[in-house]
Amino acid sequence: MLETPFDKFREECGVVAIHGHPEAANLAYLALHALQHRGQESAGIASSDGRLIHTYKSMGHVADIFTPERLGRLPGHLAIGHTRYSTTGETALLNAQPFAVACNKGRIAVAHNGNITNARELRGSLEREGSIFQASSDTEVILHLVARSRERLLEAALREALLELDGAFSLVFLAEDRVIVARDPHGFRPLAMGQLELSGSRISYVFASETCAFDLLGAVYVGEVEPGEMVIVGPEGVTRERYAPPRNRAHCVFEHVYFSRPDSIVFGRSVQESREMLGRMLAREHPAEADVVVPVPDSGVTAALGFAAESGIPFRHGLIRNHYVGRTFIEPSQGLRDFGVKLKLNPVRHLLEGKRVILVDDSIVRGTTSRKIVRMVRSAGAREVHLRISCPPTVSPCFYGVDTPTKSELIGANNSVDEIRRFVEADSLGYLSIGALRRCVADEEEHGYCYACYTGDYPTDFVDLEALMRSRTRLG
Repeated sequence: MLETPFDKFREECGVVAIHGHPEAANLAYLALHALQHRGQESAGIASSDGRLIHTYKSMGHVADIFTPERLGRLPGHLAIGHTRYSTTGETALLNAQPFAVACNKGRIAVAHNGNITNARELRGSLEREGSIFQASSDTEVILHLVARSRERLLEAALREALLELDGAFSLVFLAEDRVIVARDPHGFRPLAMGQLELSGSRISYVFASETCAFDLLGAVYVGEVEPGEMVIVGPEGVTRERYAPPRNRAHCVFEHVYFSRPDSIVFGRSVQESREMLGRMLAREHPAEADVVVPVPDSGVTAALGFAAESGIPFRHGLIRNHYVGRTFIEPSQGLRDFGVKLKLNPVRHLLEGKRVILVDDSIVRGTTSRKIVRMVRSAGAREVHLRISCPPTVSPCFYGVDTPTKSELIGANNSVDEIRRFVEADSLGYLSIGALRRCVADEEEHGYCYACYTGDYPTDFVDLEALMRSRTRLG
């Protein structure tokens, strides 16, 4: 997979579910707009009017896909939505979510954030039994498991299906008269629950990958859907049940390092608080004599603020990001592709010229993008460039929803810190330690986060990691 400039990790997906609101599809649209940073490849919404499930999905950004006319064709008090960047399954409309079908359990739709690590085996088994697949996404496997179940009620069939899944999943299900959401027993991916008060003491329930969606809707955050929990919201009210026994928690720490918006609460913790602490700890562990602290926008901004506050070195927006550059520039030729960083970032020469610069970023994957940014800062006249990374070196691929490269492509897995420094052409390079990262997310005692990308210690078992890595662009 080619590294697209400024997209070192392909973001995971964002999901939302709305129950009991007369404008459910409109609220789902607004929530997806707030979650756009989690996926910019495709988006979709499915709504229910109590009889039929209506679905619309397309490639592109949320605001471009959902016009008022299209939203008007999504009636009902219930809705789910999805915005996607592929970690499994090829980039195609067939893999856009939600998936909607009519089966022996009625009309249902599903959207998924995560990665089912045993999807290949499940799909093979289902195909041998006669199932026909249209897409290459792991999410379709879940629908087939539900349809195959001999349980009569959807909740029971879904419970049975969930117990067959390994890996990471936060799921939102839509039936004709109810919304069902669930998280995997390890809690890899986030899923928050909120309430929105309506007239007449009525309450609408909302679920989303991040609480920044609640802020836009005016909903109140009430807590997390727990790992291994299924929440059913239907005509009979709200039912919360544990469908699987507790397992060791493994929240994705990269949600706090990079994925989530700073204004969100994720896994019950403020992302802004975590990210500022990352910067402060980075300043303590890797100080440098410098004139300015400059973030690589946008993901490095909050950590850079923490670094500046701790070190007393002034914070400056020395790199300006153009937020209006599309992704089509990567298509025509390799020659044009090389301008990717320049199209997205531009240095402020006045702030950098003659200065000793501390450049703060969230991660280094292959190193090629970091080298281009360091060169850009030098070309703007910086006298020294000290690169600081607000997480440990990435040494292992992720199989739980983050599309990291293979181990052979990860610069941190195959080079020393000094070798990486020389490659990116920085005067010095400092990574945050794993111990400091634990402290920044308040995980020193509970050990509730997954650090596999930094340690190679995976919280679930795999039969063949390399086979999974090779297959995940085809299945998920």
